[in-house]
Amino acid sequence: MATNRSFKDIFESQGRKPEKYEERPIVCVQGLGFVGSAMAVATSIAKSDSSELNFNVIGIDLDTKLGNERIDAINKGKFPFNTNDEFLKKSLEDAYEQHNLIATSDESAFSLGDVIIIDIHLDIDFYDDRPILDFSTLEIAIESIAKHIKKGALIIVETTVPPGTCEKVIVPKLEEILAKRKLSLDDIFLAHSYERVMPGDDYLNSIINFWRVFSGMNKESSDLCEDFLSKIINIDQYPLTRLSSMTSSETAKVLENTYRAVNIALIDEWTKYAELVGIDIFEIVDAIRKRPTHSNMMYPGLGVGGYCLTKDSSFAPAALEQVFGHKNKDFPFSNLSRITNNNMPLHAFSHTLRVFDGDIKNKRVLIFGVSYRQDVGDTRFSPSELYAKECLKHGANIEYFDPHVEFWTELNISSIEQPINFNSYHLLMIAVSHKEFKDFDYNLLDINPSLIIIDAANLLASIGSSRDKYGDRLTILGNGQK
Repeated sequence: MATNRSFKDIFESQGRKPEKYEERPIVCVQGLGFVGSAMAVATSIAKSDSSELNFNVIGIDLDTKLGNERIDAINKGKFPFNTNDEFLKKSLEDAYEQHNLIATSDESAFSLGDVIIIDIHLDIDFYDDRPILDFSTLEIAIESIAKHIKKGALIIVETTVPPGTCEKVIVPKLEEILAKRKLSLDDIFLAHSYERVMPGDDYLNSIINFWRVFSGMNKESSDLCEDFLSKIINIDQYPLTRLSSMTSSETAKVLENTYRAVNIALIDEWTKYAELVGIDIFEIVDAIRKRPTHSNMMYPGLGVGGYCLTKDSSFAPAALEQVFGHKNKDFPFSNLSRITNNNMPLHAFSHTLRVFDGDIKNKRVLIFGVSYRQDVGDTRFSPSELYAKECLKHGANIEYFDPHVEFWTELNISSIEQPINFNSYHLLMIAVSHKEFKDFDYNLLDINPSLIIIDAANLLASIGSSRDKYGDRLTILGNGQK
């Protein structure tokens, strides 16, 4: 165990010389995915009232091809994921120049951490009727920390986990490994404070300028967590909320995302209703949204995607039985929202079959946007994936254009490049309302007067394009007007 190493040693092991090195408290971020990478940057730029940097930061990821790609990017001052957030990119460049952020696959670096933030994935097979929790990856991650953590260090779990995970999974694993080192749980501190990162133009701001919920396994842990968060978050405008237990904090994140998932699922049936009776659900939602209590009513769309909303509503039902041992408790709204949201792209596909009288074999389909939401390059559980796979299953040929996604890993294809020859396609599916699509010259569609268009983002209407221009060859999800 490398207990005598320094931040400078880690820095130099990555081939860099920290010319401006200064001693500061060290924060280790375990997991350099979408959340961990951004959290590492947010922590590295945090400053005191006297404008002094608060921390030295070590990002730690696995010694794998993907992990090393993320490590190499950060060590070059480049964010490892596609982002439009100029503040995030500039902040990482600043951290590179400030010499207070480094990344490594060496888990012994955990021995240097005064604070260790856990930002790894905890997946669940949410497609199953009865999802089974698998804590093996999390337990391995906890073990790697426990083998090296020093006395007095604080662990903060940012990962979205099923309620009860900290108290019933993480604590026992920590106790098991610490005991082998002749240490106890009393020698360290543990807290849960879930991330609310929102990729897009305000990626980094969604960490620094947003409310945080937290709780520790005891008062000392809560106090230390509050002190740390206060150093990276604008608490003057976004005060922290301390809850009574880590299970309460875990539940807050799961309920928060379940509420959003139910909200989204609700609009699915009204989308279909509006199409059947010949009205525009978008103008109706706009009218309702003027009422403050209903300002977050959702719009129709291709479907729900991303890493959180697709799975998080499964966590509480699964945890109640598998973590707390309570059986025969139903979560009808939560489960129905998950099923509804995961099937939403099938409604758009039904329109695809309809406009071709049920036969799309050999039809060429171009998808505008394959990320799970606008202005990001994240394709995890994108609704475009299910739509595309249904098209392929029925014999269609699929291509896509997305300025944020050069290569679509899930379908193993690359984005086409501009200029686009629309004359070679039978159908255009507008799936995501990227800014680039809002600025796109749709007069280019005129080259092919028989091109069928399905607009799942209400994008053409939002930029003032008249339905009269396209006639019956345009379908807008949620708008049944002719």
